[in-house]
Amino acid sequence: QVQLVESGGGLVQAGGSLRLSCAAPGLTFAAYHMAWFRQAPGKKREFVIAITKSGNTDYADSMKGRFTISRDNAKNTAYLQMMSLEPEDTAVYYCAASNRVSWSRRAMTYWGKGTLVTVSS
Repeated sequence: QVQLVESGGGLVQAGGSLRLSCAAPGLTFAAYHMAWFRQAPGKKREFVIAITKSGNTDYADSMKGRFTISRDNAKNTAYLQMMSLEPEDTAVYYCAASNRVSWSRRAMTYWGKGTLVTVSS
């Protein structure tokens, strides 16, 4: 059974950094592209950043320069490093896996349950 399990969320002050992890036991991890989405209160879930199975990355324009994504195939884990966090980054962050190079929500095959990131001003 495939599970995506996010961790690393929490409360951080504006300007701070946080690293989220997405563990994927049961997934043929190296065969999937991995992505992060987020959903702020009252808003739709939006694409944040992704990394293909070959290691290429793609970003939402607003995240470029502050967020980076990486993956460790040996550990079946993807990471989201967030820097210079702003209160507007407050959201539930979701990990997702896709077998297509497409970052729409409907393209994702598997989803995690999310981890909450709260950025205080």
